[in-house]
Amino acid sequence: MSQEKDVLLRHDSGGVATLTMNRPKQRNALSGGLMAAIQGALDSIARDRAVKAVVLAANGPVYCAGHDLREMRAMPGRQALEALFRQCSAMMLSILRLPKPVIAKVQGTATAAGCQLVATCDLAVASTKARFATPGVNIGLFCSTPAVALSRAVGRKPAMEMLLTGEPVTAREALRIGLINRAVAPARLDAETAALARRVASKSPLTVKIGKENFYRQLEMGIEQAYDQVSRAMAENMLALDAEAGIDAFLEKKPEPEWKGR
Repeated sequence: MSQEKDVLLRHDSGGVATLTMNRPKQRNALSGGLMAAIQGALDSIARDRAVKAVVLAANGPVYCAGHDLREMRAMPGRQALEALFRQCSAMMLSILRLPKPVIAKVQGTATAAGCQLVATCDLAVASTKARFATPGVNIGLFCSTPAVALSRAVGRKPAMEMLLTGEPVTAREALRIGLINRAVAPARLDAETAALARRVASKSPLTVKIGKENFYRQLEMGIEQAYDQVSRAMAENMLALDAEAGIDAFLEKKPEPEWKGR
């Protein structure tokens, strides 16, 4: 794994941790070093009670161009390549398993594993200049790992069209098919993402943790098993002090309580 410095920047403010990919000259390609940095930051944030939400941003005109193809071509063989893809998969799963929402702030093009990154995040706000693609088919390397996240974020037919043609979709089209939540003017990207992050961070961290965990868990279940799972989760949530305080405040028409996270 390459030893890169300052490939990921972190800034915390108001309960929101902003992680900024910082390899603009390499189009923020996911090198082993950058993935390790993101993984380390996620592990740290998972233990940080002061952080209520995460924004995943990027420096430069490109959000993320996917894997670092030069690094991949220099790898000695199958074992090294499998280790790289396992590292990437573990990082993507860490985003899903993080007990705090992760918002992609997409200022430019997101391709291949970069598109996978956007699809994996819980929410995504993109500039109208952003483009999204899974173009591996064009270079003889089908985007099979990006397909996992993409096929769970959008419908089967739009996902297959992106995967089989490799053609980019606009931010407006990405919004239509459900890949992103909002497409905003470039000048509004920072403000819109920050406002969304603040709203998410204002909620009970325990409630968000329970909700996010069970949202992804039930997606992989049959409907009866899903209802059984979330019924238990709702009962657990109802017994929490935050639910007690929040419901009482609502019923008594009082201001939102100060969340305790328990």
